[in-house]
Amino acid sequence: MKTVTLTDATRQELLDTLKKRSTNSFTEQEQKVAAIIDAVRKDGDKAVFDFTAKFDGVTITKDNIVVTQDEIDRAYENIDKELLKVIRDAIKNIRDYHMLQKRASWFDTKDGIFLGQRILPIAKVGVYVPGGKAVLSSSVLMNIIPAKVAGVPEIIMVTPPQKSGELNPASVVAAVEAGVDKILKVGGAQAIAALAYGTESIPKVDKIVGPGNIFVALAKKAVYGSVGIDSIAGPSEILVLADETANPRYVAADLLSQAEHDELASAILVTTSKELADKVSVWGDRFTEKLSRKEIIKKSLEGYGCIFIAENMQQAIDTANAIASEHLEILTKNPFDTMTYIKNAGAIFLGEYSSEPLGDYFAGPDHILPTNGTAKFFSPLNVDDFVKKTSVISYSREALEPVYKEITTFAEAEGLTAHANSIYVRFDGEKEE
Repeated sequence: MKTVTLTDATRQELLDTLKKRSTNSFTEQEQKVAAIIDAVRKDGDKAVFDFTAKFDGVTITKDNIVVTQDEIDRAYENIDKELLKVIRDAIKNIRDYHMLQKRASWFDTKDGIFLGQRILPIAKVGVYVPGGKAVLSSSVLMNIIPAKVAGVPEIIMVTPPQKSGELNPASVVAAVEAGVDKILKVGGAQAIAALAYGTESIPKVDKIVGPGNIFVALAKKAVYGSVGIDSIAGPSEILVLADETANPRYVAADLLSQAEHDELASAILVTTSKELADKVSVWGDRFTEKLSRKEIIKKSLEGYGCIFIAENMQQAIDTANAIASEHLEILTKNPFDTMTYIKNAGAIFLGEYSSEPLGDYFAGPDHILPTNGTAKFFSPLNVDDFVKKTSVISYSREALEPVYKEITTFAEAEGLTAHANSIYVRFDGEKEE
């Protein structure tokens, strides 16, 4: 990893580099995605099946696209039993965490005024689970469980099939254990288009959630408005904020844990200690050579890896807030104190035993997080993503009468006389000429 002195200029250079991974930078792919979406809207199943054969090398039809009970039974037979136990333990933690997010409808009545907010689950949700460079059964849990906690009555999961035409047993079992209603063997932009508009075999949903590759991200961006989406996910990111007390072996290992996702992933260390920076660089090289995905790691670090040496902790914190990383680890003498100065991050991990994979798999908070600096205005996937809120308003005549002239004054000031009249007609003969 390259090591540079942190200045306004070097920070801006990194920010500019990271922005190149934004969906706004993939014009050619955007055109291809638009063509796929148009084909699916026009030809339905046929387009979905043709694109799956073209991109995934798998033949799917209306007869085999839905995972059957026999396939589910085989998945349970083939899954490692220790992994099944881990999945069930993780489900408990994830469900318990998201139950704390659940909110109820509320109503307030006073002097003839009834106000409130109804909170209802979205009726039908599509969950996208990646199946490319890595089979992420953990993402199955992180998508489905908050939807179940929210009370979504129908959850449909789509995920790309393997070359055999089957799905990874762990993904199938994780989905069933989490409470999915239907699993479909289809991925890519064609799956997003099918969920957004519906085909003969794939029902239209009201909202699509879950991360994917650039084609999936661009497809979600394109169909937004026809359906809801959670956010537009980008490549994985980690930023470690550390002082001289941090363990360089831990820091190096944690940086590589995200670099192995794909070549566009970013891994950044911001530290006040040059000695730590040097040791992390050495350990990073050592670990990389031993890891199974070392080629991906090397490309990721070459393109989007960086070690910043900051003049002081305030400069380091300012940089962390400017980057607004998906994952932020704080490895300082007092990480809880440092955290109070952090404004922008998808998820924060405090202390040397809270490495990022803890959040990926087991702790409970959702690992589907804002990327590409969007932690400045987006939140992790949560129960609120699976509900809709409706305002409730009721005034009696006695409550409206003392304020109706204020309302009409507002409406007339905007030139909306029909708005004003809608109030006036309820008090015939009382309009002041």
